[in-house]
Amino acid sequence: MAGLKADKITLTFKGIAALLDVSFTVPEGSITSLIGPNGAGKTSMLNCVSGRYKPEKGSISLNDRPLLSIPAYRRTELGLSRTFQNIALFKGLSVLDNLTVGRHQRIDYGLLSSILYWGPARRKEDKHRRKVEEVIDFLNLSPYRHQPAGFLPYGVQKRVELGRALASDPGLILLDEPMAGMNMEETEDMARYILDINEEWGVTILLVEHDMGVVMDISEQVVVLNFGSVLAEGPPAEVARDPEVIRAYLGNEETLP
Repeated sequence: MAGLKADKITLTFKGIAALLDVSFTVPEGSITSLIGPNGAGKTSMLNCVSGRYKPEKGSISLNDRPLLSIPAYRRTELGLSRTFQNIALFKGLSVLDNLTVGRHQRIDYGLLSSILYWGPARRKEDKHRRKVEEVIDFLNLSPYRHQPAGFLPYGVQKRVELGRALASDPGLILLDEPMAGMNMEETEDMARYILDINEEWGVTILLVEHDMGVVMDISEQVVVLNFGSVLAEGPPAEVARDPEVIRAYLGNEETLP
């Protein structure tokens, strides 16, 4: 099935390789986790997919369409969205406004129509608002809809950022450590939302996460990076028992159940 394909991606910074011949696939409709030690190149890989970085070598395609020649701001139109390791909300805007920003690339009426606010512009604006309200209800953000995002609890801010990515009608969401800094209850809630986004909304997910319990529970396949190269790729149970992965990342073999 078509999905995300990275082929021999190489990215360097002043001669130091952050990624070296990285190849993997994210099948359409799957939850694929990208794991590895700190500095392994996980976020760099997401930045190459989203367009923040441009690799020196290799190719990336989404549903068989090459991405590297497309500017970052146009990739949303192809169904690509993401969250960030460090929360990147508009802290002074309300939750409602932050999610509405996620619809920006979907707005296709002109300046005159938006000023006069008639006919097609009004109908399309109503459509965008309904989508945002759907995301608010889905993520249980209704109590916070008019509150400034920067004053919300950390776990709620993480949900708002997920909601902004979801509001853009993505086919693929890149999630960069969505559970980082959360307590156990917040982590369980976020894992449930990710599963529901995949199962009910049909969104493909590429997840970067350090919580191995979450990764092994919700992923269909796991890609392991180590020093910028792919160390292993496969089903979670198979990857967890790979001796090279155990030595590089998961700990001593004796510690595994």
